This record gives sequence, C-alpha cells and structure tokens, in this order.
Amino acid sequence: MRRMVFPSLVGGLGLVVLLGLGTWQLQRLTWKEDVLATIESRIAADPVALPEQPDEASDRYLAVELTGEIAEGELHVFWVTAGQGAGYRVISPFVTDTGRRILIDRGYIAATDKGTARTTGPATLTGNLLWPDEGDWTTPAPDETANILYARDLAYMAARLGTEPVLVVARAGETGASPLPVSTEGIPNNHLQYAITWFALALIWAAMTLTFILRTRSKP
Repeated sequence: MRRMVFPSLVGGLGLVVLLGLGTWQLQRLTWKEDVLATIESRIAADPVALPEQPDEASDRYLAVELTGEIAEGELHVFWVTAGQGAGYRVISPFVTDTGRRILIDRGYIAATDKGTARTTGPATLTGNLLWPDEGDWTTPAPDETANILYARDLAYMAARLGTEPVLVVARAGETGASPLPVSTEGIPNNHLQYAITWFALALIWAAMTLTFILRTRSKP
C-alpha cells in the first residue's frame, strides 16, 4: 500500500493542475467573447463627432463621422486580402471642417492601381478610430522610394503626411478605394482549443496514472 501513495499523490496533483488550466481557459473564453461582443457593438454603433483629443484606451474602435476634404498625399501599406490578393491600403491626410488634419485609411487598392490617381477634395466619411498594433522586429522598414509601408505605423505616417497621430479607418463614403472596415477578424480567440487540449491532457494523465498504479499493485 505504501508504494501506491507517491504515484497517487503525483497523479492527483497533476490531474488537478491540468483540470485547473482547462477551467481557466474556459473562463478566458467567456471573457474574450464578452470583449469581442463589446468591440463589435462599438464598431457598428451610430457615428459621433471626432473627439477633440482621442484617447487610445477609451476611444479605440469608436465610430465617427468626418466632414471635410481628402487632401493630397498618399502612403501605401502592403496588404494581402483573402479575396483580392496582394495590394495596398491607402492612407491619406483628411482635413476636417474644423481645420484638423488627421489620417484616413481609405481602403484597399490592387497592386496594379498603385500608380493611379485617386480623388481628393470634399468628402463625408464614416469610420472607426484605430490605433494599429502591427509589425515587429521582423517587419521591413518603409521603402520611401517606392512609397511602400509594411505596417500602419501611426507615428511614422503622421510625420510623413503632417497630421495628428489620429487614424480613422473608413467604412462608408466615397474614398477612391475599396473600404476595409475595422473588424474583429484579426483578434485571436483560441481559448476553446486551449481548454480542449488541457482537458485531453488531463484525461491522458489520469489514464497513465491509473495504468501505472494498477501495474504496480499487480507486482509482488
């Protein structure tokens, strides 16, 4: 009987840990689903006026309406879409009717349209405020000669186009490109898979522990 104590203790502790991790991932799943629901409702909400001093924490994904004009100047961010392939997001300055100069993500253009002139001038657009979190140490530096960026670097784009570091991603209005509205598609939610993995490991661990104990007991 003594020789059963240690493997039973180890097996029991391992099972508790694995079940605890699976339960934690289920809790995280509920939390993430609430977060995504909040973001989706915020994205689709009726647009409001652009805040005087947009705050990343409180105004992320805020739906806004802009009246003013699309100014001259473009930055092209390399982008790949599932349905249309490789192309670019077009970032331009937008001067509001109150005189503020901000960034507008006009949407997607095909690679073949990179050199095509797009409309500028008066426009009324709706979209969502966004503080992009793109790129890492492996992201290539912008190619200023070819006017190609590989991430929407807010500070860099604002400096290049002489605007506030405020970006609105258009979802409606005449932008001269195909709008790519803000969505939750790029926000990962893998907690269910993680939970299943932990519970499967717990089942395997329990089976291995039980097998070991039974074999040990059968030995003289």
